[in-house]
Formats: sequence, C-alpha cells, structure tokens
Amino acid sequence: MLVDSHCHLDFPDFADELPEVVARAETAGIGRMVTISTWVGKFPQVLAVAEEFDSVYCSVGTHPHNAHEELDVTAGQLLELASHPKVVAIGEAGLDYFYRRDYAKEQAQGLRTHIAAARDSGLPLVIHSRDADDDMAQILREETGKGAFPFVLHCFSSGRALAETGVELGGYVSFSGILTFRRSEELREIAATLPANRLLVETDAPYLAPQPWRGKRNEPSYVTDTARVLGECQGVDEERIASITTENFFRLFSKVPQPADG
Repeated sequence: MLVDSHCHLDFPDFADELPEVVARAETAGIGRMVTISTWVGKFPQVLAVAEEFDSVYCSVGTHPHNAHEELDVTAGQLLELASHPKVVAIGEAGLDYFYRRDYAKEQAQGLRTHIAAARDSGLPLVIHSRDADDDMAQILREETGKGAFPFVLHCFSSGRALAETGVELGGYVSFSGILTFRRSEELREIAATLPANRLLVETDAPYLAPQPWRGKRNEPSYVTDTARVLGECQGVDEERIASITTENFFRLFSKVPQPADG
C-alpha cells in the first residue's frame, strides 16, 4: 500500500471525473489520499470530497498565496473545523517568496496561527515553503521553542539545511514528482541522506506529474512513480519504500484510520 499525503482533489481539474481518479488510485494500491485545503473560506468543498470517498481525508487551512486575504482566521476556528472526523491535518500554510514576497509579513502571521492550531490539536501542520528557507527555519525554531508540534515540509524542493532543520525539530519531509525530474540531482542527493523514518511521498496533484507523466495532469495514482525514485535514492526496493512511507504517514497523520487489511 502507498499513500498520497498531499493532493487537491477539489480543484476544477478533477471535476469531470473525480470518481474515476479515485478509483484509479485505489486500483494502483493507494490506500489513503489527503486532499489539502488552500482557503478556509472554501473548506466546505474540500470536506465534501473527503466525505464522498472512504479513502480520502482532508486538511483545513490557508495557502500562503492566500494568507493576506484570510488573516481573520483564528487558531480557534481552525480547531473547530478540524474536529470533524475526516479532517486529519492543519494547512497548507507557510511561506512562498517565489510569487508573493510582497506579502511576507502576512504569510508569517498566517503560518504562526496555523502552528498554534497544530500544537493545540496535535494534528500535523502541512507546510508549504518555497524560496524562503532561512525565514522558514527561523520560524520553525522559534515556534518549536514555545512547544513542539507535528509537521511535514510538503513537496520538498528546498535546500539541505531546511530539510535537516525540519528533521532535527521532529518534522517529516515529503517528496513529490519533482524528485523524478531530470534536473533534480541535488534533490535526490538530499533524499538519499535523510532518515527513512521521516520520509513521505505525495503528488500535489493536479500539479507536478512525475516522470513518465510530466506535462500531463497529475493524479494520486502517479505517486507510485515518485515512490519508486525515492526508493532508489534510499537504496531499497518498491515494496520496502511503500512500507516505509506508509508507516511514516500513519505515525504522523495519526487521526487517519488504517485500512482493515493494512
């Protein structure tokens, strides 16, 4: 069994064939999928997808691109929404300076609000970090100093120092299809040296389809290709990396029930 720890099944890209997409994932051995919230204001659509399919769970939170528009969202509101049995994570929240450095202050404020919700709920925080390694590491250190909280650095494409800081602070690192890209040698070198018990795989679908699907719409069934490459980085076969990443997923996303046969 594999798990797609991060996808966006509520996005319009899947509207015309969502049942088929989920079915293909289940046929490929993807036993659990987590569809990730990007706007608290649009959370009902995310939750509706999770409620429709037994194998799909969800998060609640505000993507850093949208942080400046949802600064009124409080940790208490996130906690209330996260009480639903299908909500298994907080986020995604974080810092993204690639597109929106002009809202760095607002992104940091939103991130700290989500950290507080993760700390209080015990649910993992799904962290988005792009071109913001130093600031992200500083915030993670500061906030961990106030009290530990579970988290994952999702769709990891940052530098080694941030990966090592995340692991040092008790976090996990999740790899997407970027790991399989031809020019991702440095990322594969990082993946090869991280401790196996902190690794996850994801698609970030509909984006970042792995080889050999690059250029097409991504979907959860394709997480098998990313897992295979991660296994090569770690020097283990496909069955072993599936076991490792699935065990790690259920340890971090502890609210997600394991399949009866798993």
